[in-house]
Amino acid sequence: MRIVAALGGNALLKRGEPLTEANQRANVRRAAAALAPLCSDSNEVFITHGNGPQVGLLALQSAAGPAGGEQPLDVLSAETEGMLGYLIEQELRNALPSGREVATVLSQLIVDPKDTAFGNPTKPIGPIYSEDQAQRLVLERGWPIVKDGAAWRRVVPSPRPLAILGLGVLTLLASRGVIVICVGGGGIPVVRASDGRFRGVEAVIDKDHASALLAREVSADCLLLLTDVDSVYLGWRTTRPQAIASAGPNDLDPKDFETGSMRPKIEAALEFARRTGRRAAIGRLEDAEALLTGAAGTSFGNSQVGLRMRNQA
Repeated sequence: MRIVAALGGNALLKRGEPLTEANQRANVRRAAAALAPLCSDSNEVFITHGNGPQVGLLALQSAAGPAGGEQPLDVLSAETEGMLGYLIEQELRNALPSGREVATVLSQLIVDPKDTAFGNPTKPIGPIYSEDQAQRLVLERGWPIVKDGAAWRRVVPSPRPLAILGLGVLTLLASRGVIVICVGGGGIPVVRASDGRFRGVEAVIDKDHASALLAREVSADCLLLLTDVDSVYLGWRTTRPQAIASAGPNDLDPKDFETGSMRPKIEAALEFARRTGRRAAIGRLEDAEALLTGAAGTSFGNSQVGLRMRNQA
């Protein structure tokens, strides 16, 4: 089976948890333990990951550095891809039988320079802020900041990915039994100029949409979107939330879910299921193996008609 497993930023760093090396490594170690059962010799596995907290912190550190030394978001995305790829690769090697190869590949993803997302930032990055802190940052730095749950976060443009550079390298590695860590943080956003040359752009690509593109391009049998909640819920943040066990291609409207949180996951899952006829699932990182069979989380597939709730037979 060919699997794309996407680790959400909150699966690698708990919401509100300090962004320290020790915390990240502890969370990555738990992630590696959850992913290890997927990495059998009979499976080809691609692992992607988010980078929202990490790229936001690097942006703060960069802005606080010497004048003129602030780094653009595409460079910071590359830094997080290398940093988190290193941690995931090392902990996976420790969790897997000796001799199983793991490789981290920096991935550049092409976006459209005319994408309307550049004029409508929606991707949350960095730490959470109180309302007073958020208002001060808007005045001091000119950052767009929006409410994210009970707190506030900076948002940046998040254009849709169109193509993955070096896709042949990724599929070659997987076909040789290498577990491939790629498209980290949604990949490094680049555009192609009229002369054919590539350049980075100021954006952070959504990891879920990038993972769905990867899953389609490598003909994955299943796309797993792993996060810190056990299912997609109707009535989330209400007194009576209902966990969804499975949904068909037209049973949910992503616009009914929070931007920058569950909405892109549902969009990505639906798009993969509709365009490939294969299955996607959203659920907890700890339930990764059970998500493959539909025993946990929320499954999306073309054969499903009507919502089935988790407490139904």
